[in-house]
Amino acid sequence: MIFTVAIDGPAAAGKGTISREVAARFGFAHLDTGLIYRATGRRVLAGEAPLEAARALEPGDLAAGGLRTPEVAQAASQVAAIPEVREALVAFQRRFARREGGAVLDGRDIGTVICPEAEVKLFVTASDAVRAHRRWLEEQAAGLGTSEADVLAELQARDARDAARAAAPMRAADDALQLDTSRMSIEEAVAAAVAAISDRMDRG
Repeated sequence: MIFTVAIDGPAAAGKGTISREVAARFGFAHLDTGLIYRATGRRVLAGEAPLEAARALEPGDLAAGGLRTPEVAQAASQVAAIPEVREALVAFQRRFARREGGAVLDGRDIGTVICPEAEVKLFVTASDAVRAHRRWLEEQAAGLGTSEADVLAELQARDARDAARAAAPMRAADDALQLDTSRMSIEEAVAAAVAAISDRMDRG
């Protein structure tokens, strides 16, 4: 069976957790496409040119340590705004999406650019304040000393950059189900996503 679930949205809205839970529930493969850009950004921070880093990316890079730091996140957003870098990484994502057995991809342009024909598209969002608090808690748990105000400013700057870029800006696909998780528990958000996917599968 070939079945693609595209899950987009801004950072810390919950799309990663929802994607992993959905993939496990249906037995689909999961790809956090943000890791592709984070891994590319990490190579750029190490001294490589952006396009060279994208072309040289290997699966092992996605398992490298340090991909969740604020510095790598910033580098990822910057390289993702380069059209040539995105082109170099599109083919990998599209092959993954149409693999046998089903696939869940989460990112910022999956439903609009990478997989516009995905069987299910979700756009997961939450208020800026909620997202900043979630990300701040994650960074505190990781031992990072960032203030919540700084996290909020970084998220808002990244959102603005991702939404305004000429190449594949972050936006909800016209036919995406919008899921605002601001007042949802993770269980409620996952249940809503599962219901949407099950309904689509039932309709064939």
